[in-house]
Amino acid sequence: MIIVGTNRPNSMSRKIADYYQEILNNLNAPSTILDLVNLPHDFTVSAMYENSGKNDDFNNLKSLLEQTDKFVFIVPEYNGSYPGVLKAFIDGLPYPNSFTNKKAALVGLSSNMHGAALALSHLNDVFSYLGMNTLALRVKLGQIRTHYHERVISNALYKELLELQAGQMIHF
Repeated sequence: MIIVGTNRPNSMSRKIADYYQEILNNLNAPSTILDLVNLPHDFTVSAMYENSGKNDDFNNLKSLLEQTDKFVFIVPEYNGSYPGVLKAFIDGLPYPNSFTNKKAALVGLSSNMHGAALALSHLNDVFSYLGMNTLALRVKLGQIRTHYHERVISNALYKELLELQAGQMIHF
């Protein structure tokens, strides 16, 4: 499962998720995309804490995760970390078993040169706490808008790293 780590409509993260899914399809590894843009707008009040389990739309997304053992997180950098909506989504999942002993690959993207390196580090810390195993190769796509246009990544290294990571994820 590929998770788009933002709820921003028409996000670059979604475009990269589609690109990643194409790589996986070429490797005969089917995948689904869970885009956080599809989260219920009120999920932080209607699906968490004392309301846990009461929001059918959130429960449907949660059940998709429960049936999945491997994840690719496409994570944009927001204010030096990952988006709060991704944190709220993770916090709304049942603890501690939602990600325990599951596997994840991390792809970061940013408009700056760092490719969301800090965001991926923060997210990896959360996943370690939750018992998720993360693939060592974290792909960092800095200045992504310069290197992505109309479903094509022009940076040869970015393409190579994404393909390498996808192959490693299949065998992880």
